[in-house]
Amino acid sequence: MRVSIFGLGYVGAVTSGCLWQRGFDVIGVDVQQAKVDNLNMGQPLIVEPGLDMLLFSGAQSGRIRATTDVIEAVSQSEISLVCVGTPSQVNGALNIQFVRTVVQSIAQGVRQKPEKHILILRSTMLPGSTRKLVVDFLNDLIESEKLEVYFYPEFLREGTAVSDFENPSLVVIGTRDGRTVSEKALRLIGSTPNVTNWETAELIKYGCNAFHALKIGFANEMGRMSKHLGIDGREVMNLICNDEVLNISRYYMRPGNPFGGSCLPKDVRALVYGARMAGESLPILENILDSNEVHFQSLVRLVEEVGEHQVSILGVSFKAHTDDLRESSMVKLAQLLVQNGYRLRIYDPNLDPVKLLGSNKKAADDWMPNLSELLYEDLREVLGDRGVVVISQKCADIEQLKHILTPEHTIVDVNSWPELQLTQAEYRGLCW
Repeated sequence: MRVSIFGLGYVGAVTSGCLWQRGFDVIGVDVQQAKVDNLNMGQPLIVEPGLDMLLFSGAQSGRIRATTDVIEAVSQSEISLVCVGTPSQVNGALNIQFVRTVVQSIAQGVRQKPEKHILILRSTMLPGSTRKLVVDFLNDLIESEKLEVYFYPEFLREGTAVSDFENPSLVVIGTRDGRTVSEKALRLIGSTPNVTNWETAELIKYGCNAFHALKIGFANEMGRMSKHLGIDGREVMNLICNDEVLNISRYYMRPGNPFGGSCLPKDVRALVYGARMAGESLPILENILDSNEVHFQSLVRLVEEVGEHQVSILGVSFKAHTDDLRESSMVKLAQLLVQNGYRLRIYDPNLDPVKLLGSNKKAADDWMPNLSELLYEDLREVLGDRGVVVISQKCADIEQLKHILTPEHTIVDVNSWPELQLTQAEYRGLCW
């Protein structure tokens, strides 16, 4: 299979060498003649372990070559990969002009071809960019079935890029409908990908890099705090990473309810206070609670936007299968709604106000002194015949909900219960 690769920088050079090794014929394309000349000689312009031998062998075999001619490259290939840069502008915005220019030129080349072509975008772009490119330059080609368009994010680390290409930790490809990938595209990828839509594939690259940056920043902040206390920060982080059930796992990696309970808010506050007393600045940790508050306000807006003054909350404890009300976002939401004049009813089979003790009882008394008046045992009475239904826990039977909920109800799903979409009610998810 013949592949043209646009942009011979880091990603393009590595992709060229690795695809040749897999048996593809590669045509590199770049506006800079120096990069074209170097690839034709098998000499990379970057330092990357293993890449020099790949490119040299490919050039010697005649199966890697380069040109500045876009039309030639498109006409002599079946698939085009766009790997050009998307640099930051002064204000932080992304400059995708290079991508736009290349895609427009590729489209011209495809229009001159009798055969169908595949365009795969690898340049890092914000969600919506691929769809905008399609609207601006490619719709006619897609509608006439002359072109397939995919977004295929790269996860290559400098220093291990060749190894990362051959043994990817994550493979994602975005399509227009989030489903269909042609056999040719799958052959080029070489692994079984996670198939999603263009926007999700675009965002996952930013999500991964932001998460990596967050982890490094967190480790460094914990390291500074540890050193100030005379503790070895490396040991602290090693022990954190030894927990693969909660710390290095999927467990907390689910968007939904703002965090609460007796531990997380209290311990974050204590650590931040301790750092301030020690004269250490920990910006990431200092902003965790602010981030949680912003998330809570987004939930409030979602409820308010419905425009109904009858609200039911299913599950008010901070976590399912408990009766712990301490720093629960649902308790906070309930108090806010009552203060703002909403008619509120609560359903939580795990909660019995008579059995609340100690700090849990104090939390109820401080935040919801009228809890007994708001709490109902009958689900049908709680839901009524209309209104907003905020569901934070699976504390009701889904079949019963299907019978009670009507088109006059609007569900606000806080923690992702997909079956709720099978009811007659209008469905709104907090983060989906």
